[in-house]
Amino acid sequence: MTLIKNVGKTDRNIRLAAGGVLVFLGIITNSVLFSIIGLVVLATGAIGTCPAYMALKMDTTKNDKA
Repeated sequence: MTLIKNVGKTDRNIRLAAGGVLVFLGIITNSVLFSIIGLVVLATGAIGTCPAYMALKMDTTKNDKA
């Protein structure tokens, strides 16, 4: 199964930063929920594919300048 890239550069950078902050916050506050959400956001940023975007038929790679 090939994953279609639907997360653009800017979106990816925001996801990586936000995911890192959420994981850090989860570790500091001892919150499993923050950590799990942060890991999911980090994963979608790292992979470049978001299942929610697929369901909503969104694609932020179209906003990237070549």
